[in-house]
Amino acid sequence: MEIEKGIKGNMEMVEKEVELEHSKKKKHYRQGGVRTLPFILANEVCDRFASAGYHSNLISYLTQELNMPLVSASNTLTNFGGTSSFTPLIGALFADSFAGRFWTITVGCLIYELGLVSITVSTILPYFRPPACPTQVNCQEATSSQLSALYISLLLTSLGSGGIRPCVVPFSADQFNMTRSGVASRTWNLFNWYFFIMGFASLSALTIVVYVQDNIGWGWGLGIPTIAMFISIISFVLGFPLYKTVKPGGSPLIRLVQVTVAAFKKRNHTLPNHPKLLYHNKELDAAISLEGTLLHSNQYKWLDKAAIVTEEEIKDPDKSPNLWKLSTVHRVEELKSIIRMLPIWASGILLIASTSHIHSFVIQQARSMDRHLSPSFQISPANMSIFSVLTMMTGVILYERVFVPFARRFTKNPVGITCLQRMGVGLVINIVATIVSALVEIKRKNVAAKYNLLDSPKAIIPISVFWLVPQYCLHGVAEVFMSVGHLEFLFDQSPESMRSSATALYCITGAIGNYMGTLLVSLVHNYTSKDNNWLPDRNLNRGKLDYYYFLISGIQVINLIYYIICACFYTYKPLDEICDKYGEEDLKDGKDQENKNESMM
Repeated sequence: MEIEKGIKGNMEMVEKEVELEHSKKKKHYRQGGVRTLPFILANEVCDRFASAGYHSNLISYLTQELNMPLVSASNTLTNFGGTSSFTPLIGALFADSFAGRFWTITVGCLIYELGLVSITVSTILPYFRPPACPTQVNCQEATSSQLSALYISLLLTSLGSGGIRPCVVPFSADQFNMTRSGVASRTWNLFNWYFFIMGFASLSALTIVVYVQDNIGWGWGLGIPTIAMFISIISFVLGFPLYKTVKPGGSPLIRLVQVTVAAFKKRNHTLPNHPKLLYHNKELDAAISLEGTLLHSNQYKWLDKAAIVTEEEIKDPDKSPNLWKLSTVHRVEELKSIIRMLPIWASGILLIASTSHIHSFVIQQARSMDRHLSPSFQISPANMSIFSVLTMMTGVILYERVFVPFARRFTKNPVGITCLQRMGVGLVINIVATIVSALVEIKRKNVAAKYNLLDSPKAIIPISVFWLVPQYCLHGVAEVFMSVGHLEFLFDQSPESMRSSATALYCITGAIGNYMGTLLVSLVHNYTSKDNNWLPDRNLNRGKLDYYYFLISGIQVINLIYYIICACFYTYKPLDEICDKYGEEDLKDGKDQENKNESMM
């Protein structure tokens, strides 16, 4: 009897433990979903509002308040822009390795806030500015000590963005079922709406913050983004109990190196006749394959040697493998996926390099043109970016609600066209936009010559600033295709345990592109003749900016040819998806909320 009672008691304890574990899993899966969006989106709106308000008109602060030459100011912003695009790789490695995405975003926001505070204080204190120079002729430039606050601010914001940018999209995706079946079952695309929300925040900054900077002062003009970033931190942290957080699966960089080392050590081994004879271990890969296991592919077969099981390793099958000598097929395919992505990823570098300085130059063009909407009101040069943002926001809606259903009839693809096709269209539109930019600059200078204003850099040329609108709109349409498609491609084709790192790759495209853009601008500035310099420091009217636009149009054509070749030979990652019953329950519970969200969108 006592034995029976003991057995019954043990069984009851086991049942209670199973029920407890089941309830924990159910609670985990019931986290996330649409309920988290108000907190995440509030954070993102305030964050992007702050960063757009800080960066969009900073070229004016450097040239008008700190009296920096145009090329020097443009290179300074581009260099720090490149730095802020490299730091996401560090943030991604921290997030994917041990910190997790939530804490990486939180710490990044705090560091970014410190950067905004430092530059806001510097705009208030006269010590950090040189004497005013209304004529912009023979101006006293800011000293190194005066520039220190600017550089500290740019450095802190670069470090802060390293924690925010690689984790925001993956963290948002963590709240939903992002398997192919899950994505196909939704009528809205996370990436499209992410760019739409970011566009809305940027639009708000370009209208409100830029107006304050130009008409009230830089103290309030940079103070408002500082306050917005503080609000974003609070809103993000308040949603912590509702977030679905994915535990880091260990350093992805180490796993990639382990596969490479194991393949090198077994370089003299012969591959088995069938890939099923290679090493598979679902239990070992469980933490890095929540959505499914990567299947064996026939590309880069020399890497498969890392998964060859030797006779010595067969002797003790229960022993944990030495991952520096033996890797699973899933881990080998992770490395293959990254290698396959790199040529497509690289196509974005030349695009960024050729367009990285356009924003700075177009602001200077707009400053010399008639910006009056009425006799008593004129728009700021930095406000011209509104047209690009508005086009992008409108384009995202039309793409999802009109283009995708139309394209689906012919392609039978649930998302209309593939990411690669979407990116190709964006590259073509970007070339057209740059050519239009060159033609508008020719028109602007012809009008300046007609009214004898070529030698008057501060004069307003009697040509409407709205001549610049077509190129802004074309760049906005290009972003709908290229930028959204590029990010979605990297997210979809990267291993699921490396999605923060894949988003960091998207940012690094901007980093390398910005540095190459700086090199290109510097070469053009230094090696074109002094009398007819293409990119002069003070008088754009005497420059050859149209020649520069035609040059980068040619670079983009070469880049398009390279991209088409890479896209034709690309192989999508093979994935055996897992359908999780708890995930299905969570989707069922949140179905009404998603439908409500869709109707709002």
